[in-house]
Parts: sequence; C-alpha cells; structure tokens
Amino acid sequence: MTRKILIANRGEIAVRAIRALREMGLATVAVYTKADKDSLHVMYADEAYCIGEGRAADSYLDFYRILSTANISGADAIYPGSGFLSENAMFSKMCDDVGIPFIGARSEVLHQLGDKLLAKQAASEAGIPTVPASLKSMADVEECLKEAGRIGYPVLLKAVDGGGGKGIRVVRKPEEMDSAFRSCTKEAITAFGSGKIFVEKLIEHARHVEVQVLADRSGNVIHLFDRDCTMQRRHQKLIEEAVSPFVSRNTKAKMYQDAIHIIQSISYDGAATVEFLVDREENYYFMEVNPRIQVEHPVTECVTGVDIVKEQLRIEMGEKLCVKTPRSPSGHAIEVRINAEDPSRNFMSSVGEISKVVFPAGSGVRIETFIQAGIRISPFYDSMIAKIITYAPDRDLAVRRMLFALDELEIEGIKTNTKLQKTLLKTDAFLTGTSHTAFVEDYLNHMDPGTGETI
Repeated sequence: MTRKILIANRGEIAVRAIRALREMGLATVAVYTKADKDSLHVMYADEAYCIGEGRAADSYLDFYRILSTANISGADAIYPGSGFLSENAMFSKMCDDVGIPFIGARSEVLHQLGDKLLAKQAASEAGIPTVPASLKSMADVEECLKEAGRIGYPVLLKAVDGGGGKGIRVVRKPEEMDSAFRSCTKEAITAFGSGKIFVEKLIEHARHVEVQVLADRSGNVIHLFDRDCTMQRRHQKLIEEAVSPFVSRNTKAKMYQDAIHIIQSISYDGAATVEFLVDREENYYFMEVNPRIQVEHPVTECVTGVDIVKEQLRIEMGEKLCVKTPRSPSGHAIEVRINAEDPSRNFMSSVGEISKVVFPAGSGVRIETFIQAGIRISPFYDSMIAKIITYAPDRDLAVRRMLFALDELEIEGIKTNTKLQKTLLKTDAFLTGTSHTAFVEDYLNHMDPGTGETI
C-alpha cells in the first residue's frame, strides 16, 4: 500500500502535489537544494532532504540522489511533477528496476513520445493530421536546406528531444539556415544533451490548443476538454485559458476524439496533454504529447472539478478512473504566469531576495506559488515564481477578475512581468481572439517594455 510519496521536484508544482497528497492522507517527502532551503515545499512536506547546492544537474536531475533519498526516507513511490525528470525514460526505467513506482508514463512510452519524430509517426499512423516535417533528424545544413525546399518556407528547426520552448529556430529564407542550425543545435545539446534536430513547416497565425487526457490501466480514456495557450513568447506560454473560446465546437469534438485515439494507440496510462496547432480555417495539426501534468493544469481543474494530481496517483495504484468527462465545462478559467524577469532589459532573469509579497484573494482567485517574503530567487532554475488563476461563470468576468488580481499583487525586491501581463490581457487581440502564437513577439516589437506604451 502506498503511504509515503517523494516529490522529485521544486517550486509551485511541488507545493501543489503536497497539498493534494495530504488531502489523500499520504505522507510527503520533499527534496531541495541549499538555494531552495526557504521554499514553501520544504516547509509543507512531512520530511525534507537536501540533495545539493543549486545546479539542477547535480540535484533535481541526479537519478542517484533522488533514488537514494527515496530509499533513506522509506518512500513508496516517486512523483516527478512537471519538468526535470517527469519525461525522462531512463529515470522511469531505473525506478522500475529498483522496484519503486514512478507516478508517470512507462519508460518505453516516454522514449517514444520524447522523440518528436517518433511521436509524429505515431500520430500519422493513427490517422491524425500532422504538421509537414522531415522524417528524420538532420545531419547538417545542407540536409536542412533540402528539406526546407521540399516543405516550403518558412520553417522551424526543432530539437528532436526538445520541450519547454527550447531548441526552436524560425527560418524564413535559405540565407538564415546556417546560423539557425548552429544556434539551434548548440541550445539543444545544452538543454537536452542531444543536438538532433528536424525541420518542420511553420504554421503562421495559428492558435495553440491542447487537450487534457486521463487514461487508466483498464483501457478507459477520457478527455477533460481543452486549453488555449496561444499567448506565448518565444514558444514559452504566458497566459492560458480553459476552454478556448475561439475554436468551434465541431473542430473541438474532432480534436478530442483524435487526442483519445492517439493515447489509445500507444497504450498510454496516466495524465497527458495532446497539443495541436489550429490555423485560421480551423485546420488542426498534431504537435506532440506531453506525458506529464502541465503547468497550466489548474484552469482545467477549475472548469471540470477534477483533481488531476489525485487522478495520477489513483491510476498508478491500479484504480480505474473514478471520473467521467463532464457534459460541458463549468464557466471559464484563466492562468497568468508570474516570472522573475525584467521585460525592460530583454527579459533578463531577476534574482535576489524578495522583501515583500502580497497575493490577491477573493472570489474565483487561486494562487499557486512557492515564494514568501525573505526567500531568495536564484539563477539556477526556471524564472516562473507564481501562477495566478481566476475563474468565473463567463470569460469576461474571468478576465476582469484577473486584472483586479494583478492590481492587488505586490512583489518587491525583484522585477517581475506583472505589468506586461496586464497589458497583454487588455489587447484587442487577446480579448477578441485574433491573437496567434507569434502575436506577443510582434506586439513587443511595437511597445516600450518599460512603460507598456505602444511605440
């Protein structure tokens, strides 16, 4: 019987997991670095163990430190959350080898989905439309040029093992290929340990829409509707909402069925997100499957009432899904990511001690964070320090609540992107649904990031 869970992560997702597991009556074990010693997840867990100084490679990404801590603490299972080891096929297999459950996808499935070319092949074999792309990784610039000529410009160079918006470059003409290839390969090696890249058609003016799926080990698969993640900068999501108000019901119904179909075709179990691009004519294209919980999962929870973290654990314990797809989503939810960065200095990471924190409250406001006054933001990890979620009976009220919440938010001692987020929420493109995945970058080219005024 599972009684104690080690959370192999940090930040808001670790706090989120601790709260869900405590509600289930389970003991929790936190791991942390010296840089994270004052983080809320360390305070909230039943037990906490220091596993390093600061660098993720020597702590949160170190298989042996995580597994030895699980052994020392007597943990019955490991919950990886999102990021770090959550999609690592080798770690999943190592957990199997030592006999400790990994609350996530099986290693063979992670291997297939972690390779974007294999994932595209699986989708294509399942009859799901995919973005035109090369069928193998590219050996050099000449191969990239040949594939781009076949597919047609503009194209993207993408890391085969990529994720999180890293390892992606836009190439609009042949003259840009050489520098794009070199920079993309270098970033892919640094971020993922592999320089393999492929060429994919750039679908311009598209919306980014994803479908949340849950699957148990008895073959039951359900969807929990969709999320719109179109507002992003450099492929990093900024604002997410559930559900997308700008894609028709008929198109969504097809996407839901295709999402379930690909999950069934690869015999997946657990929580997953199937991501699509949707063009102006509502043609949609499979992008990838994220075999883990997503940062933006709270908006889905708000409109469905389903606790996705709890469902992940129940599935790992061999239980059948105890929820069904609701008849329809209830209301509307929006999530804004608060990042420790300075938009006026090209989004440079902001580090230092937080001297004051006041989070918003009130009806329809949910906060997910790991920070408090006195905590020091280090340069070692992702810049996101909090998520603010608002939900309401309709989208207009959810937007207004978010603007009020951002007005109430106070974080002193470091720079954040709060003012920029308020500006983006007020744009006609966001409010009317005419935005696209490159909108934020286009908008920033005509805005003073320091003042938020249009140039």
